[in-house]
Amino acid sequence: MKTGSNNRDFPVVCVGGSAGGLDTYIRLLKHLPADMGVAIVIVNHLRTVATLLHEILPQYTKMPVELISEKLDIVPNHVFIIPEKRDLHVLEGEFRLKPISKPHGWPDVITVFLRSLTENWDGKLIAVIVSGFDGDGAAALCGIKEVGGMTIAQQPDTANQPDMPESAIASGCIDFILSPENIAKKIIEISHAAPKAV
Repeated sequence: MKTGSNNRDFPVVCVGGSAGGLDTYIRLLKHLPADMGVAIVIVNHLRTVATLLHEILPQYTKMPVELISEKLDIVPNHVFIIPEKRDLHVLEGEFRLKPISKPHGWPDVITVFLRSLTENWDGKLIAVIVSGFDGDGAAALCGIKEVGGMTIAQQPDTANQPDMPESAIASGCIDFILSPENIAKKIIEISHAAPKAV
């Protein structure tokens, strides 16, 4: 039984990336405390290859790192990883997985997830776009700002593949352009400012 929406008012940080993202995820997680009351969701482009992030990233954070499964509760102080070949949605405080809607060409899994968050999440939203090819996520950034969320792009010269952050910046809806270490500092600042779940 769910206990109403007040248990879902903590910030969700969506970190979207693809090629070169692993380096950024590691640099980010190494600088985030394990108890800041924020859920980190890593949405990485993988159409066919199985993700290994849930096996690699626990070396770099004290937060539990979980591969997302259907109806998994979104809870703070965890790192969640999107599985391959799935679109990710949020409903009633849980993750929902659907078959990938764009199986050919560049995926748009980050855009799909960010749009679902704007419609179905009560708490603060932070969208972070990091290293990767193409421009996934950029189309949803203005929507994140419209619901009072914050948007961050990785500083392109700190990204292995700057296409994705550059597309995000070109959307005109990015609040901050930062290195991975400074993205971590900004997330900590925001988590301290956010109301704590009761």
